[in-house]
Amino acid sequence: MQRIKTLVLALAALQLGGCATVRTLDAAKPGAPVVYAGTRLDQYAIDGGCCPMDRFGTEAPAWPGVDLPASFLLDTLLLPLSLLTVLGVGLQAHGGL
Repeated sequence: MQRIKTLVLALAALQLGGCATVRTLDAAKPGAPVVYAGTRLDQYAIDGGCCPMDRFGTEAPAWPGVDLPASFLLDTLLLPLSLLTVLGVGLQAHGGL
């Protein structure tokens, strides 16, 4: 049981570094999508999008299909902040949050 917990924690730590949502939050590209940005980046990569750097301000994860569920969950948790940012409520956040 301890081995499974360690494996899950290790996978979570590795996932966070390559998570599309975290990458888009860090990118802060003006004009980049904000609402569900990580999920949109993963879907863009899965669909074979050519230029994620131009559109999102960051590269897509190496395995977007694996990252998609985690990005969807994190984007959902961050949805209130994303919506406030899009509406222009003074959070001092621009681009990808």
